Amino acid sequence: MSNRLFTFSGGDTGPWQIVSMTAVFGDSLPEATRLTVASGSTDSTTADAKWCLRGITSNERYVTRLEKDQLVAKQAGLGRPEAICAALIPIRKKPSWWVLPQDERRRILEECSQHVAIGMKYLPAVARRLHHCRDLGEQEPFDFLTWFEYTASDTAAFDDLVAQLRASEEWTYVEREADIRLVREES
Repeated sequence: MSNRLFTFSGGDTGPWQIVSMTAVFGDSLPEATRLTVASGSTDSTTADAKWCLRGITSNERYVTRLEKDQLVAKQAGLGRPEAICAALIPIRKKPSWWVLPQDERRRILEECSQHVAIGMKYLPAVARRLHHCRDLGEQEPFDFLTWFEYTASDTAAFDDLVAQLRASEEWTYVEREADIRLVREES
């Protein structure tokens, strides 16, 4: 599982400079100036971190085959040299979300909120990877960690993407959300 496990560590070291940390809903995270994203076991690299968020990549749980094929065909990869901006958006949903059956969550996610359709409009400019935290256990403070990368010139497009999603019915089920914006020096 180590190649699916990711740890996001906020502290004073790391390649990503944190330019802002906003508590959108609920409690904020402790202040940090840098972020490290590590794959696999990170026991030795997170000792001095002020916070660590963990999640695993998994299958897409709310997309249809057609949507998945369209996402794969259009999605840019992470780690593009020109994508010097990033956002880490951890989210925890309310218990009322989790008591809904899968088909009802899918209906809210796509038929009502158009989550996939909205995201599709911003590909390939905004690359993303979703990490599931609930699969790691109850001790995790968030249900999802979404990592986005984009160029500086696509910042307004990313802001528009996030604003559209936050205005959707799906977001009425969000209990805690942080918005962490980052930059790294161009390589």
